[in-house]
Amino acid sequence: MQKRILGNGLEVSALGLGCMGLSFGYGPATDRSEAIKLIRAAHERGVTLFDTAEAYGPFINEAVLGEAVAPFRDEVVLATKFGFVGGETARGMDSRPANIRAVAEAALTRLRTDRIDLYYQHRIDPAVPIEDVAGTVKELIAEGKVKHFGLSEAGAASIRRAHAVQPVTALQSEYSLWWREPEAEIIPTLQELGIGFVPFSPLGKGFLTGAIDDKTTFAKDDFRNVVPRFSPEARKANQTLVDAVGAVADAKGATKAQIALAWLLAQKPWIAPIPGTTKLHRLEENLGAAAVELTADDLKVIGTALDAIAIEGARYPAHLQARVGK
Repeated sequence: MQKRILGNGLEVSALGLGCMGLSFGYGPATDRSEAIKLIRAAHERGVTLFDTAEAYGPFINEAVLGEAVAPFRDEVVLATKFGFVGGETARGMDSRPANIRAVAEAALTRLRTDRIDLYYQHRIDPAVPIEDVAGTVKELIAEGKVKHFGLSEAGAASIRRAHAVQPVTALQSEYSLWWREPEAEIIPTLQELGIGFVPFSPLGKGFLTGAIDDKTTFAKDDFRNVVPRFSPEARKANQTLVDAVGAVADAKGATKAQIALAWLLAQKPWIAPIPGTTKLHRLEENLGAAAVELTADDLKVIGTALDAIAIEGARYPAHLQARVGK
């Protein structure tokens, strides 16, 4: 597996593993032993960046990841997040310094480790100045409990304000062939400040794999049920994008998922996507994207196709969209 450097010299595998879906968000949780097996399989195949959060479960995901990586803890980068009341997203934000510290201590226990390699603010908390958040993480870094500071779904102004207090190592936000908003302001800001980018949902929450169409049904507790972009009408309209990706995939002897991930890797050398999966064969397929070389002509073909396609549907319902880009 190729390596990439995020901000402040943090080295990670070019593709990480987003662990959220093993416990949260996409229907019933994966059996614990199977989840551990998948995480260890990712490590065996060269993955060193593993992403979790207290809110995934809540708490369950961190504990599963901690158990899985215990035998090789020093070989991997563990990223987790703080910022919700009691770790429950529905209860709103809480990035008060005391909570940041409490979440860190609890995460260290669940992750079975003495330090968090990358500690993200999950969402900007409008009630707490970002300078106070960055200052608290700076103290945790000085104490050796945290190694690097990250932000998730933050806007450019917040990134700059935080970075002035404690250098930000990485921003984690959604970025993919069907969500390119970060190209306007976020990516130039990251480039200027020397901050790495860790895209989540790099496969469009599964849509870019081609495995989802307008007839697909989701489990009752799958959050895609409330995402406008996943309404049957939007899925049908957005199939044009999947078809365009498929044409490039066929020409390259690759899968749609591999093209979607390879496209992200080709955007900047400091981008490290974190696709998630619960299946070993999908894990292997995703990791195969690191070996797919997209030429300038390939990228031009993809870019031309993207410019001709109008994506239908918002990426979040209004109440969740209100939490991002602050």
